[in-house]
Amino acid sequence: MLICGYNNLENNKKLIDKLNVFPVPDGDTGTNMSLTMSSAISEVSKISTDKITDIGKALSKGSLMGARGNSGVILSQLLRGFSKSIEGKDALSTQDIANALKEGSDTAYRAVIKPIEGTILTVARESAEYAVKISNKEKDIEKFLSMVIKEANNSLNKTPQLLKALKEAGVVDSGGKGLLVIYEGFYKALIGENIDLLDINVDDTYIEHGEEPKIDLADIKYGYCTEFILQSDKVSPGEMRDKIEKYGDSLVVVGDDSLIKIHIHTNDPGIVLQEAIKYGQLSKIKIDNMRIQHENVLVESYKQEEMKEYGFISVAMGSGLSSIFKDFGVDHIIEGGQTMNPSTQDFLEGIEKINAKNIIILPNNSNILMAANQAKEVSDKNVIVIPSKTIPQGFSSLLAFNADAEPVENEKAMTHALKNVKTGQVTFAVRNTTVNNVDIKEGDILGIGEGSITNSGSDIKTITLDLIDKLVDEDSEIITLFYGEEIDEEAANEIKNILEEKYDYIDIEVYHGGQPLYYYIISVE
Repeated sequence: MLICGYNNLENNKKLIDKLNVFPVPDGDTGTNMSLTMSSAISEVSKISTDKITDIGKALSKGSLMGARGNSGVILSQLLRGFSKSIEGKDALSTQDIANALKEGSDTAYRAVIKPIEGTILTVARESAEYAVKISNKEKDIEKFLSMVIKEANNSLNKTPQLLKALKEAGVVDSGGKGLLVIYEGFYKALIGENIDLLDINVDDTYIEHGEEPKIDLADIKYGYCTEFILQSDKVSPGEMRDKIEKYGDSLVVVGDDSLIKIHIHTNDPGIVLQEAIKYGQLSKIKIDNMRIQHENVLVESYKQEEMKEYGFISVAMGSGLSSIFKDFGVDHIIEGGQTMNPSTQDFLEGIEKINAKNIIILPNNSNILMAANQAKEVSDKNVIVIPSKTIPQGFSSLLAFNADAEPVENEKAMTHALKNVKTGQVTFAVRNTTVNNVDIKEGDILGIGEGSITNSGSDIKTITLDLIDKLVDEDSEIITLFYGEEIDEEAANEIKNILEEKYDYIDIEVYHGGQPLYYYIISVE
């Protein structure tokens, strides 16, 4: 059933991608949900048991680690709640399934700070509530699931009535459609109609990269770098940390209720392993003698050096933007943006690579915030997520950072700085529509100010100048243009010259951003 649900989603992801509200090239809901589901299936394939509890835990863990974008994170929470509800079951009745759907919906709603109706959340909730309502009478699982799917479809068709943006664009909610497609895949498997994968895509998200650490042998107090995986439901990561921390230093213990990764520097690996094996099975054991074979230690985040106070992770797409963030002191850049949302796993890998007491994440996109916050919850490090929704907001928050301030003070200052900048974007339309009383045709150049489409036309320069005129007010002091991969420096400087003549009281700056899809990203401060 799980595979058919995923296959059906993968086969329909392009259709779901097209159900984006704004007619800009950012339709990625289907892709994000498919990648999230793929990670869940991959985790399930690793287990050798057919017990419902084990399958559920693998499903939950895999979807959590692979969650991408808001839709992917919400899907992972739906699966997490469902899996938690079915723990300990040997078989599932219609009531069990209904209660699990309800728990999944409740879990997803709790994960979203401000739930919005007319989205995947509504489809999940209304279909779950209907499932609970009919489960007492309908005991046949095939009929039951068929009825739930029908209700989910009804709920999906009503989403335009709940969200004005959907109604204006003439589409139903893309996340809700993705969920419906998964349910339909489950049903097809249940009635014996297997769904084959029509277009297989390989995702190389989890390739690990390491480099030889620089270790001063004279400073090594504990000589053996010891790493292993503990599979156990008898001890939590926190409890395991408490049990072995006395045996060494550089201790890192991360994981969930069933799978724990442990790293420790110790002088007696045997004692650590003996302690851990009391609680479950060990795998991927790796022990390096750092005094003799320190060149084999590959994980950069475990370098024997003084831990710095702050580290930074930023999401950006484009060589120019990435270089600018690095000039600001950002340690790790995750390549991503509107059409390629990083996963929770991407953020966790970045967090582990940075040797700092406090790690600040700049998502720079509203569709990436949830994955960043989910990584914060999973990591055992002190992670601060600044809710930056645009590239200019990311830069503005970095300017407010004070290396001598406490983490709480920096979080407050950097978050407040988000209000000091306005963001404009110039891109193109991928279909005909009407938004905010603006008639748009496929191929039109679009001006987007503060998240809303403000103007459209056929000339990039004209749209850019008109957009900037709408963003500038009497308090504006600096206008910065980041030009994309399809714009040359000469064209960008032409706009700069026009702006300098028109706004002689405002500083005008131009930088190569190299970003795809967006001709210009504009910052007005």
